Order: sequence, then structure tokens, then C-alpha cells
Amino acid sequence: MMPCVITQMRQWGVALAALWAGCATASGVEVILTGGVALKSWEILRGPAKHDNWWANFVRASTVRMEIARRENPGVRFVWIVYRPAYIARGREDGKDYVGMIRDLARKYAAKLVFVDTSAQACSAINNAPSGADRISTFYYFGHSNAHAFMLDYSNTIIGSSKQWIHEDELGARLRRAAFAPNAKCFSYGCYTGMSMSAKWKQALGVPMLGNTASTRYQPVGEGRMPVGAGRWQQ
Repeated sequence: MMPCVITQMRQWGVALAALWAGCATASGVEVILTGGVALKSWEILRGPAKHDNWWANFVRASTVRMEIARRENPGVRFVWIVYRPAYIARGREDGKDYVGMIRDLARKYAAKLVFVDTSAQACSAINNAPSGADRISTFYYFGHSNAHAFMLDYSNTIIGSSKQWIHEDELGARLRRAAFAPNAKCFSYGCYTGMSMSAKWKQALGVPMLGNTASTRYQPVGEGRMPVGAGRWQQ
């Protein structure tokens, strides 16, 4: 075999080895976005429509998901984004340090905890969750929502209303499509997002998001199970 051919084959081998090494070292990250809890004193006034009897519905749902993911993949890496102001306010109301408890849970589950105070910060945290060649391989949202938006704040600043949200029509402008792996799996455990926001999510970010067409029930998380939807799950 001629020397130039041998040299070229060696170069190809080095290039393929480098490409394989890059593929082998690049990995995904699971992002969990946890919305805020309502104030109990306001929710009591809403009668049958009240939410959040337990402060930790969304927090416990997040750790249930971490437990499941860790069993499936012991090496999984979590970026846990939590809307902080609601837990400060509810903690003040209940006389508990919920922010400190969340920090302890993050340490327990070896999650990178990112507290955010606004929806803009939440979007920035999602965009910056990957590093290097990493991409977001899995995304979960636990919190209040309607058909068109994640409501990070709900009935905490204003009774029955939200002051911090991520709306479906803003997704393309606020979230980086390149932050998500092409085959990323995304799930919303907010109420009604399967009616509209799921479709807008795929349109904006190029990956589907499974959402429910009706309310999401968080009672099962107290038994270590994922929340359940009252309607259909659809993308």
C-alpha cells in the first residue's frame, strides 16, 4: 500500500476516534422547573376552587421524578430550577424555612439548584442549563398553569392571579431551541397545557411536550407517585 494512502487512512482513523470520543463524552441533562405554591390564607377563601393545601405538592413531585430518573440512569444530572418568592412567602405564612428545606432536598438528590425570582430568570436558567456539548435531554414542569402558560406565581402575590409566567407565544423569543437535544423529551404537569401550549412548544423549540387537556392532580405525590391528569395526555 502506498505511503500516502496509509497516512490518509491513519488521519481518517484519528478523526473518527475524535468524533466517537466526542459522542461518548457528550451527555444530556434533565431540567426540572418547579413553580410556586399559593398562599394558604388566600386559597381558603376560594372554597372548592382552592389549591395547595400542602406547600410541597410541586416540590415533592420534582423529587419523585428525580427518584425515578435516578433508578433509570444512576448517572443522570439534574438542574432544578425553583421559583423562590412563593416559597419565601408561604414559609413566612406557615412559620417554616421552605427555602432551606428545598436546599436540603437538592443536596440529597445531588441536583444543581437554581433559585429564580422572575420568569425571565427562569428562562435564562433553562437556556444555560446545558454546558459544553451537553443539551437538555429531558424537561419537566411542575406547577400551576393554564392552557397557554406556565404560571410560576399563582395566588401568591395576587389572589387567583399570576404575576410571573412563561406564555406559549413567547417561547420562541425566550427559550433557545439549541439548548434542547433534537430528541429531547418534555413533559408538563401543569393543568390544561395539552390544550394549546404543547403544540406551541413544539412549534417554537422543535421538540414535543406532553401535556394534559384537563386539571393535574397532585395527591399521588404524597405516596411517592407522579401526578395524574384528569384528561388526555397529548403533544
